[in-house]
Amino acid sequence: MTDNIIKDLTHGLSHLIYPHLCEGCSKPLLAEEEILCLNCNVFNLPRTAFHHIADNETAMRFAGRVPVQKATSFAYFTADGLLQHLMHGLKYDGKKEIGIFLGRQLGHDLKLLNWHQGIDIIVPVPLHPKKEAARGYNQTEIIAEGMSEVLELPVVTDLLYRARNTESQTQKTREERIENMQDAFNVKNTEKYSGKHVLIIDDVLTTGATLEACAKAILTIPHSAVSLATIGVAN
Repeated sequence: MTDNIIKDLTHGLSHLIYPHLCEGCSKPLLAEEEILCLNCNVFNLPRTAFHHIADNETAMRFAGRVPVQKATSFAYFTADGLLQHLMHGLKYDGKKEIGIFLGRQLGHDLKLLNWHQGIDIIVPVPLHPKKEAARGYNQTEIIAEGMSEVLELPVVTDLLYRARNTESQTQKTREERIENMQDAFNVKNTEKYSGKHVLIIDDVLTTGATLEACAKAILTIPHSAVSLATIGVAN
């Protein structure tokens, strides 16, 4: 009996005794399913299909504000929706596997369309060191790792950094969010990344103030270009 067969049998037995449950409906997952059952993935995770449309809703939120090559979002983020539940698990319950899963899902969608052609590196929106230390990880970096697996693009974390610890954006207006993000990000190792087309990744797009600030910081690098992608987009 080969090692692979033994591994498969062990995995199957473990799955029978301790079945993995769907994050959406709590039903046991089949062996080929991950995080979500097929029904929840297809019917309860409302995809945007923005990748097919150049002037999509995500891209238009940055029109006239910051020059981006292209922008997209994977799914709609709604109050009490499945994506909100998944994001809560990723950010506050330590479920990193959700971030990897969502990153792979977005990565597969982009790869099917060759959307990532010409992009050199993936840069996740950084957390302030104090916030990252408290959480134990940066959830957006986890998402970027999942995307990297599929798109075969490197995740770069030594380019963009948060220059100051900003207040929570949750209860702020669009104008207040933009002001809160003013000069919140900066770049380093600029010679190393000169001339790169950077894909900035964030978890959920609301007003776009955070991504706008990140893009403006990166565009100070000579001959750089920026594209944007998020897992969720809120109305």
